[in-house]
Amino acid sequence: TNVTNPRSQVSRKSLYEKTLIKRGATIGANATIVCGITLGRYCFIGAGAVVTKDIPDYGLVLSNPGKLSGYMSRHGHKLTFNESGRATCPESKFVYEKVDDQVHCLDLNEDEPLPTDLSIGSQDYDSFKS
Repeated sequence: TNVTNPRSQVSRKSLYEKTLIKRGATIGANATIVCGITLGRYCFIGAGAVVTKDIPDYGLVLSNPGKLSGYMSRHGHKLTFNESGRATCPESKFVYEKVDDQVHCLDLNEDEPLPTDLSIGSQDYDSFKS
């Protein structure tokens, strides 16, 4: 729906709420995004998740109701931050920094596309697991 309180007999077309999906967001199969939500850049919404709150950049959301379960790199790898608040993607080797629950890539501007050599996967996901 496009409004928080839809009713079949009440027209609220002039009251549609804006739902914003930012660059690179991934939405899994059968996920539900409630209207009026913002999905941050490169966030990852797991299959079947029900998102009822804004999701930060790189946020990983799973479950029903959706819960922030961590953060993902642009290549789809869960980020594990060290005591300095930094994490490295095993595929791209990009370094990410987490400050006050906000994650940023230190090696590439979030508004820039991936470099050509990193935009095509060369190994399957399981090969990166430790």
